[in-house]
Amino acid sequence: MLKILKENHNTMRKILWRTVTTGDQSLCAEPVHEQKLTLLLLTLLLFLYTTEVETAVCEMLGFPEFPLLSKKGDLTIGGAFSIHGQISQSSSSLTDPPEPLVCSRLSLREFRFAQTMIFAIEEINNSSSLLPNISIGYKIFDSCGSTLTSTRAVMGLMNGQERTSGKTCSGQSTVHAIVGASESSSTIVMLRISGIFQTPVISHFATCACLSNRKEYPSFFRTIPSDYYQSRALAKLVKHFGWTWVGAVRSDNDYGNNGMATFIAAATQEGVCVEYSEAISRTGSREQVEKVVRVIRSGTTTVLVAFLAQAEMDVLLEEALIQNLTGLQWVGSESWITSGQYSKKKFAGILTGSLGFAIKMAKIPGLQDFLLQVHPRQEPQDMLLQEFWEESFECTFQPSLLGTKQCSGNERLEDINNSFTDVSELRISNCVYKAAYAVAHAMHSMLKCGQSGETFNHSCVWKDHIDPRQVVKHLQDVNFTLHSGERVYFDKRGDPAATYELVNWQRNAARDVVFVTVGSYDASQPNGQQFTMNGINITWVEESQKRPLSVCSESCFPGFRQAIIKGKPICCFSCIACAAGEISNSSNSAECSRCPLEYWSNEDHSECVPKVIEFLSYEETMGALLAAFSLFGAGLTLAVSCVFFWFRNTPLVRASNSELSFLVLFSLTLCFLCSLTFIGQPTEWSCMLRHTAFGITFALCMSCILAKTITVVMAFKARRPANTVPQCSASLQRTSVLGCTLLQVLICVVWLALAPPFPYKNTAHATERIILECDLGSDIGFWGVLGYIGLLAVLCLIFAFLARKLPDNFNEAKFITFSMLIFSAVWVTFIPAYVSSPGKFTVAVEIFAILASSFGLLFCIFAPKCYILLLKPERNTKNQIMGRNQSKAL
Repeated sequence: MLKILKENHNTMRKILWRTVTTGDQSLCAEPVHEQKLTLLLLTLLLFLYTTEVETAVCEMLGFPEFPLLSKKGDLTIGGAFSIHGQISQSSSSLTDPPEPLVCSRLSLREFRFAQTMIFAIEEINNSSSLLPNISIGYKIFDSCGSTLTSTRAVMGLMNGQERTSGKTCSGQSTVHAIVGASESSSTIVMLRISGIFQTPVISHFATCACLSNRKEYPSFFRTIPSDYYQSRALAKLVKHFGWTWVGAVRSDNDYGNNGMATFIAAATQEGVCVEYSEAISRTGSREQVEKVVRVIRSGTTTVLVAFLAQAEMDVLLEEALIQNLTGLQWVGSESWITSGQYSKKKFAGILTGSLGFAIKMAKIPGLQDFLLQVHPRQEPQDMLLQEFWEESFECTFQPSLLGTKQCSGNERLEDINNSFTDVSELRISNCVYKAAYAVAHAMHSMLKCGQSGETFNHSCVWKDHIDPRQVVKHLQDVNFTLHSGERVYFDKRGDPAATYELVNWQRNAARDVVFVTVGSYDASQPNGQQFTMNGINITWVEESQKRPLSVCSESCFPGFRQAIIKGKPICCFSCIACAAGEISNSSNSAECSRCPLEYWSNEDHSECVPKVIEFLSYEETMGALLAAFSLFGAGLTLAVSCVFFWFRNTPLVRASNSELSFLVLFSLTLCFLCSLTFIGQPTEWSCMLRHTAFGITFALCMSCILAKTITVVMAFKARRPANTVPQCSASLQRTSVLGCTLLQVLICVVWLALAPPFPYKNTAHATERIILECDLGSDIGFWGVLGYIGLLAVLCLIFAFLARKLPDNFNEAKFITFSMLIFSAVWVTFIPAYVSSPGKFTVAVEIFAILASSFGLLFCIFAPKCYILLLKPERNTKNQIMGRNQSKAL
């Protein structure tokens, strides 16, 4: 490799000279990301070339680059600022040497940054405690806001101005540290070259997060926070104000592209959608800028996030005025949000109400007096000072220009107010100030100033050769406090603490635009506490006091959920009502949440309320009617009992087996009353009582009727006299009734012992309500009780049917047969109705069956007898009962 370099070093020299000193666009065309590889190869070749000719005398290629402002000292700090914002380039060819680049359009703000660096250096030189007896010089170059001129500037800082050095090439830079540049892309280009020599670069304004890569930029530091934090802060800002639909425009360079990519990623995490993202380049065509503005105008969002450097901001605002772009809420990055040049120009009307994060404002005592002393007389040959003076007072020192105000030199800076003299918003200037002091403290530590063993003195251990790697090491370890009380240090990536102020553009009483701090952001705080507002009212777009709304779709109210529209961003959605049993209790809910099992959604579907508990109660109409019929049946049965008791000695009652008749009436009374246990809220005791009481009372009733029927059959089928049969069968009747009833009692006891009924909240049958019912515990037990009653009823029906034609004027078997038919019909109908009835109607069906069958038994068996006892007493005789007067009656 060295042999190839040696044989072709003349060709290499021409390429390097053409590229890095004149800015040949064939190799250094913007944007920066397209030239990184080329610059890397060129710097590698330069390094190998200088290594190969290490023993040769150094000779400069091309023309030297001279600083705009300089001063000699024991130590030298380089500076690179975008003092001019525009460059003019002529076309180049392979035969003619290219013309030098010419920078124009002086930036008073950047010139203030350069003067701030000079002020800090002079302040350090006058200090007796910092670098005592060591003077600091400076070399300040103009990067012109371009990577081409930044390349020339860094080469000038590395090389010096002599054509030949007269000594061997040692690779030692002429500066010990560099402050700058003002753009991320320019800083990256400078680092590609200065990094070879490991010369530390401290930027005051390069915020690209990519510069925090220590592997790629090990000698880079900065005094302004990284865009890694600012982009996230902007995402939290738009989310805080409810703007979920925003537009974005950025500088087409490392600063804008990296910053916007981080913002979009953070905004997506916050649920914010970007409608469009456009890029602007300061060197781009007018048509491209017009297209960007048209996209912004046609967008539906009312919030525009502008991640732009000042040069691109100038281009965008000029076109925005032409196309009358108004009504937008601007959200800006720190590069322009506190730039006074926009607040005092025609752009103020467009930008009033803007919001953005800026680094904290500071006070630098003595800086204003120093700036007001700047005058062309300080350096009569310095064309930059003359240009500054002409720009400030809109005059010229050229007497030949007609119609132009002549500069006398007696003008006073105190009489004007521009970006240079205005020190009310010292933010970036403070970063320059901190950068200069950081270098001084690092050199102070490296030269062991004020340290001699364990004693303190006012001298430094001077070194003829200062290793830039040692400067980098001591810069990494600096930790000091300025006179203002601000602490300065760097983290492991070379970044400072990330703290911002939220600035709002407002108008004061004099209608001037002022920057009002309305909030803050501190990245060191826990998540959720980083962004805070201070309660100051915010002025919005067009000086409105009402916060603008910027959403793709209107908010979904509680009770609705968002449904994404196919083919559109997630911020564009339709609102769909939550389904029954689901709620959303906040606006813009992504999903509806299902209520717990015992809760249901209210009418608005905004909260879960306890489900309606349903059971057959006495308060409702159905429960009250069934209870009334139950009591009426019980009362009617008691009335019949009283009638029978009153006529107990009459032939009719005696013939009806009065003992069993009273027992049937007693059991029917219990049957009517047991239906009351089915009404009301189910409890553990009521569930066990209702089914067992129902089973036992009906078993008692059926047993009595069965005994009556068997007695009738036996009475008329026996060969003995009729009047002797009842007396003989009395014990048999009691035994049969008791036995049949005890068998039902046994069934109930087994049921209650093994699987008793219990209260149960049925949520499966009806989702919107809870049905309180009695779980049977054991279906076998329930159907066993019901089946036993059915068996007794069938037996009664069979025996009554056999006795239906017996020769008796009052044959009770006929009425028992009819009552059993009604009883059987009721309970056969009950089974399907019971199974299919929902909720409380299941209980109502069971009560209805009990009442219907009880009324059927009461009326069929006892109504005819009461009719004779009360209305036809003449038929209540023994002859009538035995049928002996039947022929006469006929």
